Amino acid sequence: MVGMKIEYDNQVIEFNVQYGNGKKISIHIDSSGRITLKAPKKTSEETIKSVVERNGKLIVEKLQSIEANRETPKLKEYEEEGEFLYLGKYYSLQELIETKDLNEEELKLKLKKFYFASCKKIVGERINKYQTQLRVKPKTIDIVESRTKWGSCSSDKKLTFNYRLAMAPVEVIDYVIIHELCHLLHMNHDRSFWRKVGSLMPDYKEKEEYLARYGRAMTL
Repeated sequence: MVGMKIEYDNQVIEFNVQYGNGKKISIHIDSSGRITLKAPKKTSEETIKSVVERNGKLIVEKLQSIEANRETPKLKEYEEEGEFLYLGKYYSLQELIETKDLNEEELKLKLKKFYFASCKKIVGERINKYQTQLRVKPKTIDIVESRTKWGSCSSDKKLTFNYRLAMAPVEVIDYVIIHELCHLLHMNHDRSFWRKVGSLMPDYKEKEEYLARYGRAMTL
């Protein structure tokens, strides 16, 4: 597969192109919002992008529908018995942090620091295993706050991970780590990239489904 993107109505639409022996161009959007365009061999990039642009409205509407149907976040209650996700399970606030004599804003700040520290620790522990298997080494690893990405890999081999990953099960965190480490070998989401991801985690699509379904609930 070859990764491409276009800008439509002030939005970036990213998609993968799969070339084959078919005679028609078709667009598929899976339940996690990943877009795959199937095209005949030797179809020009200009033609492919033109097809996506012509279908831009339908694609955006479909992506919005997928987003709307994802799990609705629970209303957060910043009190001792308020529940928050940690490693895929719900815990009361007092099980995660010290709550005594703290007001709501102080609790929010302390809880966010807890997730940042936890994510840094977990990613630091888990990434060593997979970078050894892949024989790669990132230049830097940072924990950040992001509304749109669980992880990223820059062209200069710097990896970032969303602090909210600490709310996901460990195997889902592993998937995001593997995904970004594989970008050190393949920057695009081409066939070689997904083959490499699958070699370490054959059921990676299940992890993507988890993030697609529960990602909105993984928030403060």
